[in-house]
Amino acid sequence: MTDTHDGLVVGVDIGGTKVAVGLVDGNGEIKTQTRTSMVANGTAAEGLAAVASAIDLLFARDAKIRPLIRGIGMCAPGPLDPSTGVVINPPNLPCWRNFPLAAEVTAIYRVPVKVENDANAAALAESYWGAGLDYRHIFYATIGTGIGTGIVFDKRIYNGRTGAAAEGGHMSIDYRGPRCGCGKPGCIEILAAGPAIARRARAKLTSQQTTQAAAQPATRSSMMDLAHRNIDAVTSEMVGQAYLAGDLLAKETLLETVDLLSLWLSNIIDLLEPDVIIIGGGVAAMLFPFFDDLSRGLAKYCVNTRCLEIPMLQARYGADSGIAGGAALCSEFSIP
Repeated sequence: MTDTHDGLVVGVDIGGTKVAVGLVDGNGEIKTQTRTSMVANGTAAEGLAAVASAIDLLFARDAKIRPLIRGIGMCAPGPLDPSTGVVINPPNLPCWRNFPLAAEVTAIYRVPVKVENDANAAALAESYWGAGLDYRHIFYATIGTGIGTGIVFDKRIYNGRTGAAAEGGHMSIDYRGPRCGCGKPGCIEILAAGPAIARRARAKLTSQQTTQAAAQPATRSSMMDLAHRNIDAVTSEMVGQAYLAGDLLAKETLLETVDLLSLWLSNIIDLLEPDVIIIGGGVAAMLFPFFDDLSRGLAKYCVNTRCLEIPMLQARYGADSGIAGGAALCSEFSIP
């Protein structure tokens, strides 16, 4: 890699409620980081000031840092235009509409700035420093409250014609399924992300209560105990905790989720046939024990009979994927 990749860079992860900023070295190690609040519902200037405040807080820790910075990479909610660095109209950041984020931050810090959505950037970080280091063609999925995806070919993000490509979480696998927030029915996000897992578990618990109205504590799902016997309070995190405790209803819920993800990933493989599939995100962590089941699902659904040659790997970066992804974007400035 070039000097830009070897030098220190700043990765910025902008969300609806927070701005996380980290100093990242050429090996993808986050040396230090800060986190402040984001002003999502203020003016465009107030939103920018919140981001600058977080970056300045990082620099304030060591006066020698700022002159060494080679670039700033920023993960922001879409839709956005990565080629111009303009944030178009993100629902989670109403303060910015057609806001030239990259140009504004460049004007403040006088270094190159790049802006991308979080899943694309996280995929790039995995290709440089993480689970995708030894692979050319990468499909990355982060499974949490939603499902985001990124595609990287030869260390480059595939953005498509307008920068809107790789919205794999909004690939429908059931045209009769529930309507997703994007407007389409049966998207994998509405069927298999964290809120969907919680809904499925709550439905099973309701059915269990109906058929076993007099269930004894020994037969009651531990999810009910975690939720203090309030079915409406059950979350996907509770499903994961209950599974680890041996809860059969939680296991059934997660296996159904895995089957849906298998069908979805079989479509991805038949379309792209990547060298590797990398999975990250909070919900993904509870699904790692089911990777063998996921593989069996791929073998069942894929047209590609060699689908099991494609490894499925756990992402290196967890909660810090936005910072690492932002930092990885800086490397693109010097790639020919």
